[in-house]
Amino acid sequence: MAKQPKPSKKPKSFLVKPFFEGGISGMRALIKENMKYPKEAIDQKIEGNVKIKYDVDYKGKVIKTKVIKGLGYGCDEEAQRLVKLFEFNVEKTRKMRVTFHKTIQINFNLPKEKPKKAPAPKKKGMSLQYQVSSANKTEAPAPKKSYSYTITIN
Repeated sequence: MAKQPKPSKKPKSFLVKPFFEGGISGMRALIKENMKYPKEAIDQKIEGNVKIKYDVDYKGKVIKTKVIKGLGYGCDEEAQRLVKLFEFNVEKTRKMRVTFHKTIQINFNLPKEKPKKAPAPKKKGMSLQYQVSSANKTEAPAPKKSYSYTITIN
């Protein structure tokens, strides 16, 4: 009988990278939930991407952000604010305090305008509209009358 090799207890890499709980879809959800589109960007109709480089410390906190590619009009600052909300899970790194460098691209798309609803009728009292119109034609043998009623109850 040949001896089977013992399973290795060594990790596959020397340092284990931090990971965001929920993965990329969790990041997107956090960004979507917390994004406040800058008013100045809305006024100027600014859309596009902001690329941010950020550092994650050994505790999983974002400690530093830098805009690599920006849009201006408040979008860069909003992207940095959003990235600072991230919290990563970091496994022990062999008693070393390692800072990890990552980049992310945040998309800014103008919010869709909701169609304005017609104002609701006033609810003070009852209103009644009555309209009578008659159409007399000389070619027709008998005069025709048409009636139209509109009743609005508030």
